[in-house]
Amino acid sequence: MRIAENIQYFEEQLKSSNCRLVAVSKTHPVEKIQEAYDAGQRLFGENKVQELVDKQPALPQDIAWHLIGHLQTNKVKYIAAFIDTIQSVDSLKLLKEINKRAAQAGRSTPVNCMLQISIADEETKFGMACEEAVALLQSEEYQRMEHIRITGVMGIATNTDDEDKLRQEFVCLRDCFRKLKESFFSDSDYFKEISMGMTSDWQLALQEGSTMIRVGSGIFGSRNYNK
Repeated sequence: MRIAENIQYFEEQLKSSNCRLVAVSKTHPVEKIQEAYDAGQRLFGENKVQELVDKQPALPQDIAWHLIGHLQTNKVKYIAAFIDTIQSVDSLKLLKEINKRAAQAGRSTPVNCMLQISIADEETKFGMACEEAVALLQSEEYQRMEHIRITGVMGIATNTDDEDKLRQEFVCLRDCFRKLKESFFSDSDYFKEISMGMTSDWQLALQEGSTMIRVGSGIFGSRNYNK
């Protein structure tokens, strides 16, 4: 399986849309990530802070790193200086920590953040209800934050082959995005992302309005679970 060919395939599939590809490199070595970079890929997603911190210094500095896994507040400080986007913001507490650590890091640009919305029927998946996202955005604490920027929403669908169920969950996320856009970001060009869809369901997600698909095994092959 050639990584460059896989990157080219997804570029071809997405070229007529406004959807971008996030190459999910978790458990894969630096050499494979470099191969994808050499093929033109610049957006990479990691799930675990320690793995990201280990890889980041060894790779080109113009990579836009996205943290897509659950993030504990005590880990934010390790990535605040260089992270491009944290897709998995699931609480006001976490957002406050990101804002604080971004300020301490002296960044010239805010940390892009996406609100993770719970759309699956699986308790193991994190995320807020759309109503909780509304409450967060209404809070005075959020409105005082100067070092983060909310760029959209992210969701992880149920692990199922039921296309009707998947489509329903993607529609739910898209509807939440529209609600937040109309209520809080109607004049903000940067609030534009709907991150949904992975290797197994990205085509359905694309049909339902995804602007960012997160693909791992479809690019790098099977994960190295022994890492």
